Amino acid sequence: MATSAIKFFPIILLIILSLPAAMEGCGITVYWGQNGFEGDLTEACDTGFYSHVNIAFLNVFGMGQTPSYNLAGHCLPSPCNVFSPQIDYCQRQGVKVLLSIGGAIGSYGLSDADDARRVAQYIYDNFLGGSAPDRPLGDAVLDGVDFDIESGDAYYEDLALALASYSTPARKVYLAAAPQPIYPDAYLGKAIKTEAFSYIGVQFYNNPSYDYSGGKEALMAAWNKWSSSIPANATLLLGLPASSGAAGSGYIPPENLTSDILPEVKKSSNYGGVMLWSRYEDKDNGYSQKIHPYVCPAAAATKPIGNILDAAAAAAAV
Repeated sequence: MATSAIKFFPIILLIILSLPAAMEGCGITVYWGQNGFEGDLTEACDTGFYSHVNIAFLNVFGMGQTPSYNLAGHCLPSPCNVFSPQIDYCQRQGVKVLLSIGGAIGSYGLSDADDARRVAQYIYDNFLGGSAPDRPLGDAVLDGVDFDIESGDAYYEDLALALASYSTPARKVYLAAAPQPIYPDAYLGKAIKTEAFSYIGVQFYNNPSYDYSGGKEALMAAWNKWSSSIPANATLLLGLPASSGAAGSGYIPPENLTSDILPEVKKSSNYGGVMLWSRYEDKDNGYSQKIHPYVCPAAAATKPIGNILDAAAAAAAV
């Protein structure tokens, strides 16, 4: 290692360790996997607009069922290991890639706490740091699990705690939740209270009494309720449709978002960015491109931490 590198890396480490958790996590999360015309993961991560990508969905699990997933238009149910190098590529760019479980269409639920632990074991072995003979997405190790739960209302807290228990000092299992805007969420209320989740991306759409279609006041009232209620260790994301056709209600034109809404939600100390449904609509509408410069506070509007390290290492090697 060059002498300049030896002197430089302690400075890099000091900078990283001083970053607040909310700053490190601020960014745009996008759902990918539900439209074959949205492009692959490499293309999504190459935009530089996303901090997190949620692969959607594992939509059959629990209650004695054989788990299965639906990546509509991308590949047959099994295997989809063509995406393994793409996942690795995204992670090298500093993008966290999570498996989203649940969704609006599927057959899933948990019959008891033991069932929750069995599902957690399956997810860990097949998508996270465990081992299984035929991993659906290949050898790539995902960064965590997103709970987009719209069915069943019991034992998701057991599933969250079981998944979180697989975290190690070397590799944390990140958990995200995507509740509806009504607090507490009917499906994830108990799970969120476990403090197992790092990100809470509330779906402020398809609920006119709580989303932007009901007016700024309705949206901000719902946002403030969530902001004052989630565990202190979690960051709160503003979940939005990426185009007017992506949801029945709740779309915020980008100019309204950047001038009127983001300045308000960024006042919350636990604000963590924006969550978008979905990559297809975002690609078609260019939504993230238009809002990206405004999403994070100025001090946090940096490249993902992985890119910071790469750039610093390159500079130190000179």
